[in-house]
Amino acid sequence: MAKRKPRSQSPDRPAGRPRNSSQGPKRPHKSPGKAPTGGPARPARSPARGDGYWLYGWHAARAALANPARAILGARATPEARRRLEAAARAGLEDRGVTLDSASRGDLDALLPPGAVHQGLALEVRPLAPPALADWLDRPGFDNPTGERAVLVALDQVSDPHNVGAVLRSAAAFGALAVLAPRHGQAPETGALAKAASGALDLVPYIDAGNLARALGLLKQRGFWILGLAGDADRELAAADPGGPLVLVLGGEGKGLRRLTREACDLMARLPTRPPIDQLNVSNAAAVALYELLGRER
Repeated sequence: MAKRKPRSQSPDRPAGRPRNSSQGPKRPHKSPGKAPTGGPARPARSPARGDGYWLYGWHAARAALANPARAILGARATPEARRRLEAAARAGLEDRGVTLDSASRGDLDALLPPGAVHQGLALEVRPLAPPALADWLDRPGFDNPTGERAVLVALDQVSDPHNVGAVLRSAAAFGALAVLAPRHGQAPETGALAKAASGALDLVPYIDAGNLARALGLLKQRGFWILGLAGDADRELAAADPGGPLVLVLGGEGKGLRRLTREACDLMARLPTRPPIDQLNVSNAAAVALYELLGRER
């Protein structure tokens, strides 16, 4: 099979480097709901200021603190979490002029969505602004050679923030350069997404791709193969992988890839699953596919 001419130089994002301030979708603040009538009143949540939201959980909070581009508006921690917080993380707050306020676990439970696993630490942050795909591709340093394979992940209207967060985490773990999502139908940046990403939201660009089919066309022009993952594909991923720069495209929960997205793909592939469980959750499929594309090379 003829291979798309690879880029002369591979994109580079050194592992562990914080995301640029121009990366990440902007989420408008959603006002908290009222307590149900007929039951005890729940303590009022502290509203986020402006377009901010509450990010929680140990890994998500520490990654945000380590990212100098992340705007932090406030911070609350239990006494135990305050003791665990490293000097570097506390310095990250001081550099931003933010005071770490004391809070009980009950205070944080009331502040955050029901069932939020906050581990005693919450930050009020602003979302990372999403870059345009073309600007991200043209940014200085993108073409620095590293010898590593360039793989991006594109999500076709994956709307569950837990799934998107898990995909970002797998992208960080295996070395994918970015996760792309269409402007309409994508999961916005929220505390739940950041918690599921376990810090990867501040490490891996979550790019607003606008119209996904057009974005995939632009990536083709830049030398990327476009490979869609679907259970009805004829070939397994290992046999379909063309090598070189590649965009792995995954469909939304229950819907799969949309028609125009499939038509934008150069190749289709499936994972080697077997009945009776021959379908994987989109985040699990992303992890398996990224291991096949990137993990085996290590």
